[in-house]
Amino acid sequence: MKPLLLIDVDGPLNPYAAQPQRRPEGYTTHRMRPTGWSAKESVKPLRVWLNHDHGAELLALADAYDLVWATTWKDEANDWIGPHLGLPRLPFVDWPQMHGRAPCGTFWKTQYVLDYAGERPFAWIDDDITPADREYVELHHPAHTLLLRIDEQVGLTRADFDTLADWAR
Repeated sequence: MKPLLLIDVDGPLNPYAAQPQRRPEGYTTHRMRPTGWSAKESVKPLRVWLNHDHGAELLALADAYDLVWATTWKDEANDWIGPHLGLPRLPFVDWPQMHGRAPCGTFWKTQYVLDYAGERPFAWIDDDITPADREYVELHHPAHTLLLRIDEQVGLTRADFDTLADWAR
């Protein structure tokens, strides 16, 4: 069985924290209104920057991984993000509770990532991973893991894709 590749959207695929007036090189701007975004007519749609090359990079990793959305976008990543990247519909982590309390000072997603992974090995890309998350996962997960923190001002880089490919080997 292949390891999971758990993919966050905001940060890794959408470097939302980059300077607003300077779209990162290689990215295109998309305006979106997912369910979690305010539907008020006076509010602009959410600005999302996506690098279309990331879709091909992720598809190349699908030989070694089972790709899964691990994002607050949940299944809406299949409607709003995946099509822009050329990705098929992917399974997603259906968080039982978002932004709630977490054990041992970990990020709120960490406990649910472990539940979703079961005993499978996994790599997880997210901009909110901390040393506390790495320690918690090491203590509580029986299989091999890679927790790769992505800079939310930069997004995924060539080095990140290389790291993911090397780890899967």
